[in-house]
Amino acid sequence: MVTQYWLGVACAEHVRKGRAGGFMQLNHGKLAPLRRLSPGDGVVYYSPSQRMGARDGYQTFTAIGFVGPRPPYSGENGMFRCDVEWLAAAEHPIRPLLDWLDFTQGENWGYQLRFGLLAIPEVDFDFLRHVMTQPALLSA
Repeated sequence: MVTQYWLGVACAEHVRKGRAGGFMQLNHGKLAPLRRLSPGDGVVYYSPSQRMGARDGYQTFTAIGFVGPRPPYSGENGMFRCDVEWLAAAEHPIRPLLDWLDFTQGENWGYQLRFGLLAIPEVDFDFLRHVMTQPALLSA
């Protein structure tokens, strides 16, 4: 099985709830996007805002980890989720990293995020894992 790497989009408040509970949800709890994920796939979350619907310009990577072995399941309020083994990681703003990531190259890089789940290159995932899991950043 080939490992794939994904960028999920959700507000920071929802991502933090998932991190605390060891799971992720996509597109307000829809099953279809979770079916694209396989156990062991890498996932990173990007949060355009702190809270759903807010226009606060948060624009930060908020979590990174690997999809767990259990298939998607119905969680709270019938929303579908899947288990994730989250890494100890610091949140990191996207702006300083734009020139370093393959998926942000191009004039309208943000447009592709509107679907809530985006396949990203392994090199982008590895770079974000390095940036987000540095001990100096975690203690800041």
